[in-house]
Amino acid sequence: MKHTLFRRKSISQLLKASGEAKLKRTLGSFDLVMLGVGAIIGTGIFILPGTVAATYSGPSIIFSFIIAGIACALAGMCYSEFSSSVPVTGSAYTYGYVVFGEIIAWLVAWALVLEYGLAAASVATGWSSYLTTLLEGFNISLPTAISGPFNPAEGTYINVPAIGIILVIAFVLTFGIQESAKLNKIMVFVKVGVILLFIVVGIFYVQPENWQPFMPFGVNGVFSGAAILFFAYLGFDAVSSAAEEVKNPQRNMPIGIIGSLFVCTLLYVAVSLILTGIVPYNNLNVSDPVSFAMQFINQDWVAGMISLGAIVGMMTVILVLIYGGTRLLYALGRDGLLPKWMSDVDKNQTPVKNTWFFAILIAICAGFIPLSKLAELVNMGTLLAFTIVSIGIIYLRKDKTIPDGGFKVPFFPVLPIVSFLFCFFLITQLSLETWITSSIWFAVGLLFYFGYGKNHSLLNRD
Repeated sequence: MKHTLFRRKSISQLLKASGEAKLKRTLGSFDLVMLGVGAIIGTGIFILPGTVAATYSGPSIIFSFIIAGIACALAGMCYSEFSSSVPVTGSAYTYGYVVFGEIIAWLVAWALVLEYGLAAASVATGWSSYLTTLLEGFNISLPTAISGPFNPAEGTYINVPAIGIILVIAFVLTFGIQESAKLNKIMVFVKVGVILLFIVVGIFYVQPENWQPFMPFGVNGVFSGAAILFFAYLGFDAVSSAAEEVKNPQRNMPIGIIGSLFVCTLLYVAVSLILTGIVPYNNLNVSDPVSFAMQFINQDWVAGMISLGAIVGMMTVILVLIYGGTRLLYALGRDGLLPKWMSDVDKNQTPVKNTWFFAILIAICAGFIPLSKLAELVNMGTLLAFTIVSIGIIYLRKDKTIPDGGFKVPFFPVLPIVSFLFCFFLITQLSLETWITSSIWFAVGLLFYFGYGKNHSLLNRD
């Protein structure tokens, strides 16, 4: 094999590696839908609807959610075809390796590590804030010094709750994906139950006049809102990281990815419709709009339940993001691009070493670094992966060695191209600061690749 940056893995190589995998196939389609809902529903339903309704969409936020959901469904269908055709762990990194070659795959992996890590750290920070508020409701106050990232001006030095929840979830993940999936299901049921409680109680307090004007910011406001709410769906791509631990992946992976997007879109639309029907949209620019709406109609007990649901909901997001990151590191270690111990597994067939390594890095970020300025980096990593997967489908279809019977994106090649263009457009909308910071991150990644990965790659040895 020629020594080239664009050396590619064949489908047969990947399927052979999957057949020799140390990971256990235990997950069904329902497990995958629960993982997807666990990853997606968090800040997107408990925080974003208020801000977007107040400043962009008004009551027409339901159209913004539907547009964003369709955009994600396009990328989701591309992920579904890849994950059913190439049922190997590693998500967009593995797909990039098949289609575009090693250097592109490495850059996608480097972006995804950033996405999963910073997203988990950001959610852990939000989880810490919700926990602090909930405890204050019971007249329990955490010392200011240990309840926020390092910021001496505000008297905070370390965010202990954020560090704690990451380490607890890492401990749960070390017991294996089957046990983690069981806990995730329980937490998802609690989270969805709280959302349904909001819908059932809130529907009796809806005032239709609050929906007038329905589109106060015009069509542009609907699309601007959709661009922001696109990120309320992020996390479903982590489901594809489970491909090597899924029973019958050709059938179950598409159900898990598309099914979770469908369920979340229904919940998002229902919540935002009732939310804007209870409270005038221009009063919703608050950090906890769902709880605020219940307090607005004097249903404080429901508001308390929603705060509890938000805490549980964010835990499932952290769990799936850390899970996705550890499986990505496992794939990189197995391919030789990272040290081999990244792919070591224990008696439970779980990559415990890389789980703790990844979790400790995330805990440091969540505990000490203010993440507000870095949040868009999550979007850069995600959208880059989406563009690679979307355009990669066109090249994947040309490979005649792929087994028949997997999911196929309909209206090929139109839908993959539309998905690619939409994701690329959103990348161009990210701030200059994000582009600069991302460039630094990718420069570090390239240094690591040329200093270690390129020479230790299994393809290089072959």
